[in-house]
Amino acid sequence: MRIGEVAEVVGMTPKTLRFYEEQGLLPPARRGTNGYRQYDQDSVDRLDFIARGRAAGLSVNQIRSILAVQEPGSAPCAHVRDILAGQLTELDAKIAELTALRAGVAASYHAVAAGDPAACDQSRICSYL
Repeated sequence: MRIGEVAEVVGMTPKTLRFYEEQGLLPPARRGTNGYRQYDQDSVDRLDFIARGRAAGLSVNQIRSILAVQEPGSAPCAHVRDILAGQLTELDAKIAELTALRAGVAASYHAVAAGDPAACDQSRICSYL
């Protein structure tokens, strides 16, 4: 299959496929006599894995590390588990941070909504922030 066909099958752009090839996540495609990249089913399967990894929030480096474990024939399940555990820890921290930020913004909003602009201290630019 040519790059446009593969891109459509895996739901990526040709530019993204070339990027993954440049990053070493996808082996270089063989070239036809016309110079066009030709991809096989193994490439499609690998790109499908990359897409699923990206959808799970994994970075290019994390996907690269999973592929490196898998390449010699080892099952990368324990490695994936460890990466996903790290992802969960990071997400929980971000959620806590965003929850705290939301509470602060809500408190400021309620103070402004209930306030009287005529009572503001003009020297402070805005008394509510």
